Amino acid sequence: AEAGGPRDTAPGQQLRALFYALPPGESSFRTVEEVPDYVEKSIPFFITFIGLEFAVSWIQKRKLPGRINDGISSLSLGILSRLPDVLFRSIELISYIYVWNNYRLFELPWDSPWTWYLTLLGVDFAYYCFHRMSHEVNILWAAHQVHHSSEDYNLFTALRQSVVQKYTSWMFNLPMALFIPPSVFAVHLQFNLLYQFWIHTEVITKLGPLEWILNTPSHHRVHHGRNPYCIDKNYGGTLIIWDRIFGTFEAEDAKVVYGLTHPVNSFDPIMLQLRPLAHIWNTFWATPGFCNKLSVIFKGPGWGPGKPRLGLPEEIPVITGKEVPFNPYVPPYLNCYALVHFAVIVDLYTELHASMTMLSQGTVLLRIGFIILSLVSFGLLMENKSKAGILEIIRCLVFIGVYKLGYFRSQFSFLGYAYEV
Repeated sequence: AEAGGPRDTAPGQQLRALFYALPPGESSFRTVEEVPDYVEKSIPFFITFIGLEFAVSWIQKRKLPGRINDGISSLSLGILSRLPDVLFRSIELISYIYVWNNYRLFELPWDSPWTWYLTLLGVDFAYYCFHRMSHEVNILWAAHQVHHSSEDYNLFTALRQSVVQKYTSWMFNLPMALFIPPSVFAVHLQFNLLYQFWIHTEVITKLGPLEWILNTPSHHRVHHGRNPYCIDKNYGGTLIIWDRIFGTFEAEDAKVVYGLTHPVNSFDPIMLQLRPLAHIWNTFWATPGFCNKLSVIFKGPGWGPGKPRLGLPEEIPVITGKEVPFNPYVPPYLNCYALVHFAVIVDLYTELHASMTMLSQGTVLLRIGFIILSLVSFGLLMENKSKAGILEIIRCLVFIGVYKLGYFRSQFSFLGYAYEV
């Protein structure tokens, strides 16, 4: 790598990064600028493991681990959550570096294994605290619920992320900035996120003694359940020890039914992001009393006047086993159409990330706007909404216009004519 620039990672290192298995000697850097973008470089492995999950699920159960509409919805939310990073540097790193530069108390050595392991524990504990608060504070839950909105549980679900959650999570990491170098923090921030990808699957059952220490697919299935015994349990990121210490651990027992206790029933990524915020807004104005209004924002999602902070457990809907996921019928050709066009958008998104430093701000904003329009259109198509066809025709005409004018470009030049067709 160039001096001061990000270092390249070998495929073997990148694969081990997914499982938090890169030791300090391979993942310690003097400066933030040298830290690789492990998340972006993991995209090929995400695709590979999703394909592997489909194969294993078919062998085990003779069925696929998810649905096309829900999978496209999860990937759309993943893309949407990453679009702000095209325009702005990570607020988590900006705030951390600011505190480090201005308020640090002392400086631990960046190349010490002890600093590396301490940061592992610190980042994971900060994640536990934030994650728990995201379930127990209504305004934070309004952002985090996006990740829980899928009624399937597979590796696509891991990519289902909130746009606004990162703008509240950053403050939980700031105490570490008083003594842990930003370059070490930047590595573990990514590793903690990457580790949580592979645990979103049903094809892995129990992992023996590892279940006592690590967050595993079994533990995380409980966290994503809407069964009464699953609610507000297993908040850990990489380690499950925090849940065992603070009394929020629950082992997998009855078959888990996934999703929200009150499903949003939409594949529109904007609707999934904003409807909970709209619900808080309406509830805030409909609730009498100033203190009660504040409680709508800062107490649990199940709170109401006269109820405990986190609501009443008996009000959680009972699971009958006959729950039917939101799954509007669309013709098979429409599923194929959506898949092909979604692949085009993924290509445009990855090309945008690769070339954003060479593009004007206007071109970047145009591409982001078109990607958002496309993701909304696909969501409406998957819901078989009556006006989805009109929006899709408009989207395709916009695409042809801007593509012919040179504002869009594929990573694969040989696909240019095919895209126009």
